[in-house]
Amino acid sequence: MGAEESIARLGIVLPEAPAAGGNYVSAKTVGGLVYLSGVISKDGGGVVAGTLGSERTLEDGYAAARQCALMQMAVLRRHLGSLDAVKEIVSVNGYVNAVAGFPDTPKVINGASDLLVEVFGDAGRHVRAAIGVSSLPRNALVELQMVVAI
Repeated sequence: MGAEESIARLGIVLPEAPAAGGNYVSAKTVGGLVYLSGVISKDGGGVVAGTLGSERTLEDGYAAARQCALMQMAVLRRHLGSLDAVKEIVSVNGYVNAVAGFPDTPKVINGASDLLVEVFGDAGRHVRAAIGVSSLPRNALVELQMVVAI
């Protein structure tokens, strides 16, 4: 089953892919790899903002990471024409706006990783980093950057 069929079967509706917020591109293909710029957590209400371990919960972070993965899939679809062009997800770097010492950044980024495996199956398994930071653009809760093989 292709990724587009998986998305339809799961009832997932991708958001509109964002425009680049500066002097860069959202996606760039080099050889057989697509490098995706970071996207911040957004939902229908705008930026999902806040700090994990303070006013935001682990569940909020997991959902925000999932939203980032949805946004990256939207960027990929716009860039490639179809998610079926994705051979595999290679790498995910997740950044979590968190209080100093927050121990559960990997659990937050699981929101993105779990969704990628749901959609792409074994091709969605990837290497990754889950990094806690003191701030993100627009006070976003999560930012996600990816590399994808095509």
